[in-house]
Amino acid sequence: MLWMLHEPPDVFVTACPKGTPHMSVNTTAGAASPGMRWGILGTGFIAGLQASDLIGAGSSVRAVGSRNLATATAFAERFHIPSSHGSYEDLVADPEVDIVYISTPHPFHHRNALLALDAGKHVLIEKPFAMNAWQAREIVELAESKGLVALEAMWTRYLPHMVRIRELIRSGVLGEIRTVIADHNQNLPKDPMHRLNNPALGGGALLDLGVYPVSFAFDVFGAPVTIKAAASMTQTGVDRQTAMIFEYGDGQQAVLQCALDTAGPNRAAVIGTEGRIEIPSVWYTPSAFTRYDADGAVVERFDEPVTGRGMQYQAREMERLIGARSIANDILPPRKSVQVMEAMDEVRRQIGLAYDSDGKDAGPA
Repeated sequence: MLWMLHEPPDVFVTACPKGTPHMSVNTTAGAASPGMRWGILGTGFIAGLQASDLIGAGSSVRAVGSRNLATATAFAERFHIPSSHGSYEDLVADPEVDIVYISTPHPFHHRNALLALDAGKHVLIEKPFAMNAWQAREIVELAESKGLVALEAMWTRYLPHMVRIRELIRSGVLGEIRTVIADHNQNLPKDPMHRLNNPALGGGALLDLGVYPVSFAFDVFGAPVTIKAAASMTQTGVDRQTAMIFEYGDGQQAVLQCALDTAGPNRAAVIGTEGRIEIPSVWYTPSAFTRYDADGAVVERFDEPVTGRGMQYQAREMERLIGARSIANDILPPRKSVQVMEAMDEVRRQIGLAYDSDGKDAGPA
């Protein structure tokens, strides 16, 4: 089934001095929602980035939890967070916490999300949403049964340039969208015991890096009709690099690629019959882009400054949903996160990448 794009946030139209059409999008992170209190589950690198953007944007971060109290305390002191907990159970039981941001390695997203949801907390879950589709489905179904928000922290979806790109696609100025091209290549640690190379910890390029281009293809086209994938594997048995072609009902294609041991251009493009959009390196972070018409002439350059890393946008959306008493949005509804994991499961099946959690939950977090 081909998904159609949903409405973006409000768009304000202006005109360039020479009359060249230009639009600027209302993508400010906005003010923090009063009464929304955050807890950080996990104290790794990405947790620090999210905590910094939350606090910088005025959100209330009330607690942090780790398996080690000393680690939690050090994190709390670094970010001036009032409470620290030496277990995830204590964090989710904290009455001062409404939303739990889950930043543990992805083999533990499922267990940690269920723990927080069972405690009555909304969850913002780092990508990938889970290890596989059955785990993702369990998270979403529990959240729905409790009337709670379970949002995937695919921060790229909420950045100003992506909001603008969705608006351009919906407006029709690119004509019929035929192709999405996106890659995510990084030169990462080669140590076989490193998380990225360890199958017991969900290692491999696909789940850590490939989730970005896969999610981008879903953002533009929705769920593919067919998937073709190929990969090269490491000596530890995870994918070193993976290439994917997603095909759709009307002949559209998404050409996607990821690798964990080679630095790449990290660019993306959306190509239509009446024009194209090119996003330079690094496309999945706050970026500028250029829009060309069918003859290759530049018709728009988009470049909106972003404070911090840009992770505050997804946090604001989380707060907005809770304030609106809604459990799903149009940009990335939880059920679509399940579909993304279904597509990644199919890619893994084709390239022979299996994890213990495919048949059961991961080991101790």
